[in-house]
Amino acid sequence: VTTDGSQSVGLRVNGTVVAVGLNYAGQCNVSDWMDIVAVEAGDTYTVGLRADGTVVAVGDNDFGACNVSDWADVVAVAIGGYNTVGLRSDGTVVAVGSNSNGECNVSDWADIVAVVAGYDHTIGLRADGTVVAAGLNYAGQCNVSDWTHIVAVAAASDHTVGLRSDGTVVAVGDNDFGECNVSDWTDIVAVAADTDHTVGLRSDGTVVVAGYSDVQSAVCDWTDIVAVVTTTSRIVGLRADGTVVAVGDNDKGQCNVSDWTNIGCYLTLQ
Repeated sequence: VTTDGSQSVGLRVNGTVVAVGLNYAGQCNVSDWMDIVAVEAGDTYTVGLRADGTVVAVGDNDFGACNVSDWADVVAVAIGGYNTVGLRSDGTVVAVGSNSNGECNVSDWADIVAVVAGYDHTIGLRADGTVVAAGLNYAGQCNVSDWTHIVAVAAASDHTVGLRSDGTVVAVGDNDFGECNVSDWTDIVAVAADTDHTVGLRSDGTVVVAGYSDVQSAVCDWTDIVAVVTTTSRIVGLRADGTVVAVGDNDKGQCNVSDWTNIGCYLTLQ
């Protein structure tokens, strides 16, 4: 399950995809996708990773972010503001789309095991638990060079979050709303971030939020959550039984997920 400003997208266990929300650019035209193993939703386009390592994309392509048809050997994908990032099986990274702030300058990265993208920056997690960054750094969101023992990363527009192997969390960047106040979190197994807030999934299936989100109180009673994603005004959780819960902005039907079933445990850290 993944979400962004205008749509929510779910990956079923059979490799098909479902989407709800705004579709003015065709970003929800995913009903014919098959053999998908991961999905990413941007504000105006959606990217799917196939089991054979190729990539498909639909929606707005004004900046070339959907130019992924020639990609191969890809094992993970991420979406930034107007760019798409792909992690290859050999640990190298490819990116297409807008590069106005250097967010696509990833061609020299190696030994990468995970990639995430903020609005104007890209984060790569190395196999040794260290982190590399490219792109805009006006708020310090790329100041990750001293991080160690990291097992997962998340990127928002102005801050970056890292999950350590011991279940604690570190964050850098803009903290105007307390979105980086995660130093006291423990027993975290996954992290997600967006503008003004950070979300953590605990090992017991509950959810914690730091920073400002007008829906954070609504997730305090969630249980049996195995994956969580977030955008500026919405939080979406995947339950252990394959159903989905969502709270927040629903003006385009982005939270109309109560009838989804058999959704696979794919987590978008964005």
